[in-house]
Amino acid sequence: MSRTNFDMLLKAGCHFGHLKRKWNPAMAPYIFMERNGIHIIDLNKTVAKIDEAADALKQIAKSGKKILFVSTKKQAKEIVAEKAASVNMPYVIERWPGGMLTNFPTIRKAVKKMATIDKLMNDGTYSNLSKREILQITRQRAKLEKNLGSIADLTRLPSALFVIDIMKEAIAVKEAKRLGIPVFAIVDTNSNPRDIDFVIPANDDAKDSIEVILNACCGAIAEGLEERKIEKADEKAAKEQAEADAVEDRPKRARKARKDAPAKEEEAPKAEETAEEAPEEA
Repeated sequence: MSRTNFDMLLKAGCHFGHLKRKWNPAMAPYIFMERNGIHIIDLNKTVAKIDEAADALKQIAKSGKKILFVSTKKQAKEIVAEKAASVNMPYVIERWPGGMLTNFPTIRKAVKKMATIDKLMNDGTYSNLSKREILQITRQRAKLEKNLGSIADLTRLPSALFVIDIMKEAIAVKEAKRLGIPVFAIVDTNSNPRDIDFVIPANDDAKDSIEVILNACCGAIAEGLEERKIEKADEKAAKEQAEADAVEDRPKRARKARKDAPAKEEEAPKAEETAEEAPEEA
């Protein structure tokens, strides 16, 4: 069953592209028609592409890997933060830190610095500093939290990027492609989709359009996480059952060994008698 439908996307305004004079010819396969100088996106293709992307995102989440959501445009910030946080995925909604992927160890150092400041503040180490020094440290901590707080739990490179507006987030897309990280993106008619692994042709400016697509994709991620949780629980239960069976089998094996011992002792003298009789026959 499809995760979205034509009417749902139409109501959200996903079909509105950019002005005809601003279009990118590479988006021609996803454009249905032109009306009043504006390109109209083929929503039947959008439905299919959302399902394709959602299935891939589900498998990534099921394998326990992270998907980094990226959108620094004003109308998408709150939606991206809410939806990504709901499935426990990292996100970037402020300025994209240059080299965040290609120079990931440096970004991790900045995140660790934020954790170190918290630790020193809590244990009273900074209590002897002047008010000015404490204010400077507090401001530094707030700046780090604003830019990197949402990726504090990202201890290694993400397995995929989900981008809204690939023109605005061009640096993020380039870094991901350089490292071979697959990119999922909502792509409007003014963008070039050739560098995107999973293209979702739709209006990337309207809040309703972004929200309906994120609902479908994050729903798939949630399903993947739930299936992973169930599989882990089943594996744990199977392991515990195997251990319990092994404990129950120990007394049985011990009793069987005791029963077999007299029989072996009886067989031993017979073997000795046979060995003694063998030379006489010779």
